[in-house]
Amino acid sequence: MFTRRRVVPALLALVVAVLVPLTGCANAAGAEPEDKTFKFTGKSLNVKSHGIPTDLVPADRKDVKVTRWFDKDGRIGDTHEVWELQGDVLELRAGCNGLANCDAKFRVEVPQGVAVLRDGRETDLKG
Repeated sequence: MFTRRRVVPALLALVVAVLVPLTGCANAAGAEPEDKTFKFTGKSLNVKSHGIPTDLVPADRKDVKVTRWFDKDGRIGDTHEVWELQGDVLELRAGCNGLANCDAKFRVEVPQGVAVLRDGRETDLKG
C-alpha cells in the first residue's frame, strides 16, 4: 500500500532524476572572452567582484579594461550579469538562477599609479 511518507520522497527523487541531466558543468576557462573599457580619471578604484575569481593587473593605459569569461550550462534558469563602473567602484557580478550552472572569471587592467581596493580592502594587484 502506498502511503504519503513513501510517495512524496519517491516523487521528489523522480523530479531530481529528470531535472539533473538538464544541467551540466559550466567552465569559464573554455568561454569566449568579452571586453569592456571604462573611462577612468580617479586616483583609486574599488573592485567588487563578489567572490568571482578576478585578476587585477597594472597596465600602461589611461582607462580600465575588463575582460570577462562567462559560461552557462543548463537549460532552465536565468543569468544575472553586471559589469559597470560608477565613480570609483567597479561592480562585477555573473551568476545564474534556477537549474543552471554558471562559471565566470574576470581580468581587470588598471592604469599604473591607481590605488586598487578589492571589495574595500587594499590589494597588491594580484589575482
